[in-house]
Amino acid sequence: MPSALPRPAVQTVGDNPVRLWGLLPAERHRRIAAQSGMDGSGATGLLLVNADFAFDPEWLRHVADRPGMVVTSRGSPVLAHARNDREIADVTSAMEGGGSSFDAGTMDLVAIESGPTIENKKLRKRETPFLMRLVPRNLRAIERASYFGAYKGVTDILTKYLWPEWALVLTRIAARIGMTPNMVTAIGAALCLAATFAFAHGHYWPGMAMGLGFMVLDTVDGKLARCTITSSWWGNVFDHGIDLVHPPFWWWFWATGLVHWGLGLSEGVFAATMGAIVAGYVLQRLVEGAFIKRFDGLEIHSWRRFDSRFRLFTARRNPNMVILFVSLVFARPDIGIVAVAIWTLVCLAVHVVQLFQAIARARGGGEIRSWMAMEQAQ
Repeated sequence: MPSALPRPAVQTVGDNPVRLWGLLPAERHRRIAAQSGMDGSGATGLLLVNADFAFDPEWLRHVADRPGMVVTSRGSPVLAHARNDREIADVTSAMEGGGSSFDAGTMDLVAIESGPTIENKKLRKRETPFLMRLVPRNLRAIERASYFGAYKGVTDILTKYLWPEWALVLTRIAARIGMTPNMVTAIGAALCLAATFAFAHGHYWPGMAMGLGFMVLDTVDGKLARCTITSSWWGNVFDHGIDLVHPPFWWWFWATGLVHWGLGLSEGVFAATMGAIVAGYVLQRLVEGAFIKRFDGLEIHSWRRFDSRFRLFTARRNPNMVILFVSLVFARPDIGIVAVAIWTLVCLAVHVVQLFQAIARARGGGEIRSWMAMEQAQ
């Protein structure tokens, strides 16, 4: 069980000139610690980190919550939450020695080779986060592991399967030339706005192309922030604010742009279509928020395995763009926007059922936990 004690201060042991995403180990560890509130205020002990290794930030947070834990790779200590001076001295000596003869004593030893898993609630997944020796020959493999480690386990089908490789290339380029996540978000925002104007004038294919660019960059900015440990309050507001606000505008101007194709919707059909899309979008978000509030931060898409799979197709921007793309292939963008409205209502109904099922189970004494956490418990 995680410790109730304040999180410890973090200290890097050793010196390693190899940079990951442009960062030396000590700076990377400092940034992770700062983002996780690990200033050592009121805490006992010390979280020691071996500079010879690179690892997912979740490992550092995991060990910080567990005094006495040591994570090893082939017998060498990589992260250790030392509780007293004796443990600090022993772990430091073993890390500086670089050998694999570390005697854990009374500490809780966790070997990476045993495949321990961690539930990452923020990214909605359970996995064994990466941990590798940081040497030049491993650098590209570590970058790849770091990038994919920043991916949400529960997301839409395009983000999960179509453009991870494209976004990885762009993330590497952005990191190499020193772009910040907010710069990437700003470029994406410009493309998002341009796509909106294109849809309004019936230029659906150019709008689709610009929308695709925006959607890929919407993945890149978050991955760049997590890989370079540069997430910020403003960056999250900027990125998520755009994500939250723009979809209804896209659908509205897609519908008004139909007149340029001679396929304008009648007044009644337009009102019904846009009412369903806008109301359905807002209500779906409210249901998701109600689930999070009612069940202590658990997201509706992370409850059961079905919920996670349904998230692949639920009526959010990316799956809706697939519907519109197919309609364009058949030169019927009018049918596409009506299909988006119908799918939005279907998904809203599913979300409402999910919420009431969870409430009913909780009232019946059942436990509402993520299926990923339940798998580990079993």
